[in-house]
Amino acid sequence: MTQSQLAYLIFAIVLVLALIFDLGLLSKKGAVITIKRALMQTVFWVTLAMAFFLFLWIEEGRQTALEYISAYLMEWSLSIDNIFVFILIFTFFGIRAKFFGRVLLIGILLAIIFRILFITAGIALVQRFSWLLYIFGAILLYTGLSMFFSKKGQGANLDENKVYGFLRRFLPLTSADGDGKLSIRIGEKKYYTAIFVVIVLLATTDIVFALDSIPAVFGITQDRMVIYTSNVFAVLGLRALFFLLRGAVDKFRFLQQGIATVLVFIGLKMLSELIHIKISVGISLIVILVCILTSVLVSLAWDKKDSSS
Repeated sequence: MTQSQLAYLIFAIVLVLALIFDLGLLSKKGAVITIKRALMQTVFWVTLAMAFFLFLWIEEGRQTALEYISAYLMEWSLSIDNIFVFILIFTFFGIRAKFFGRVLLIGILLAIIFRILFITAGIALVQRFSWLLYIFGAILLYTGLSMFFSKKGQGANLDENKVYGFLRRFLPLTSADGDGKLSIRIGEKKYYTAIFVVIVLLATTDIVFALDSIPAVFGITQDRMVIYTSNVFAVLGLRALFFLLRGAVDKFRFLQQGIATVLVFIGLKMLSELIHIKISVGISLIVILVCILTSVLVSLAWDKKDSSS
């Protein structure tokens, strides 16, 4: 067994055991997840991600481990931006808190499947057409600049959401949550509940975010294993992060600018290779950490200033 195959095997075993533990011990069907439990789950998933980082350092070496942790931190920070949209979706459809955990779990598992498909296709395309990396770099540069100057939550009007519009046009929908069911019968007709619609919207929303985050990962590494594992660990931790931050998302008002700066940097890093300038993964990791930490600290300081005034 090669080192790469061993890494995949360890990742798969850890993932299965972690999901069993998360679902069996830390989550109960229909239970409202408290801040304390959400913190436990967040620590659990972050610890697993860091343990895998150490495993890669030992088995694959420093370079691969640094690429993994850089990709993971970037995906994890982008996940926080997802949460703002997730909260809007739950609020818009009036989903009760006791269904949040189940709906998020199904939506996130679907999102992981779609991400794996996107990553697989992306790797195949990049290996065949290496110039695509420069197009990805230009897209990230444009996206980062647009995100930096846009207002938080801009473009999140769900009445105009194309996926929601498609569902309304082709499926019989009801505004009821069906007590957690995906579909119910009203008379002789089958209707899809708000729970079903929210799950679809969560999965497709993550796909939209993946169109930015996956090209950004290619700017850090083209290692297939690193891309898969960093994405999966970051997305699986999203459910716990949602419950931990849903009451405090507005406090991170400058996080969007921090994430945007990271995207601009990664875009420039990819484009710089056109003129044979190569930025090391160590520098990339430092820039990602500085941008995210600075945006969080400035946000907290600003919020404290507002509270005291």
